[in-house]
Amino acid sequence: MNGAQDLGGMQAFGLVQAEADASLFHADWERRVLAITLAMGATGKWNIDMSRAARESLPPAQYLSSSYYQIWFEGLKKLLLSTGLATAEEIGTGESTSAAASVPRVLMADQVAAALLRGSPVNRAAAAGARFKLGDRVQTRQLNPSTHTRLPRYCRGKRGRILAVHGAHVFPDTNAVGLGEQPQWLYTVCFDASELWGTDTTAASVCVDCWEPYLVDPDAGST
Repeated sequence: MNGAQDLGGMQAFGLVQAEADASLFHADWERRVLAITLAMGATGKWNIDMSRAARESLPPAQYLSSSYYQIWFEGLKKLLLSTGLATAEEIGTGESTSAAASVPRVLMADQVAAALLRGSPVNRAAAAGARFKLGDRVQTRQLNPSTHTRLPRYCRGKRGRILAVHGAHVFPDTNAVGLGEQPQWLYTVCFDASELWGTDTTAASVCVDCWEPYLVDPDAGST
């Protein structure tokens, strides 16, 4: 999705300003949003790619004017509504008016530390051999999907070189829309900055992790 979250390479947004306050949270409600998001994600009613898709599909004006955890909260509300775990009225009032819905899993308080330490690995067994190898020249496809993708807009249709091969991983583009994990080979592709933005850039190169369906052989004539 070409949403407001895909800011890489865009101009007129100014420099990234590091906050003087390095606190993880700036208000108590932010802690609660993180806790609720983690707890609800652990139920198994959606996956991490669906969560990302819910956030990035917020209207651009809302997304760009919201803080980090406001975006998380708005994405969480969309997921709760779409899965039937809560109604708009319940979210608005903060009071449950219907029977509790069943969920595949419940994350208990004494399981949180272990769950966070373990994480959720996304590497998977490969169904076939890798199409590309270290050092290969590749070109990204010119994609403009209406759904979730991890291929940044600024590096679509660009040529680069395979810098690393990471094995097969969950393919976010299908996982985000309920089509399953469909594991694909994952590569780090190095692009010359001039390939991405022309000669008017102070950068030297940019490295982007790209799943195999994003890539083609630049000499094959297919994009």
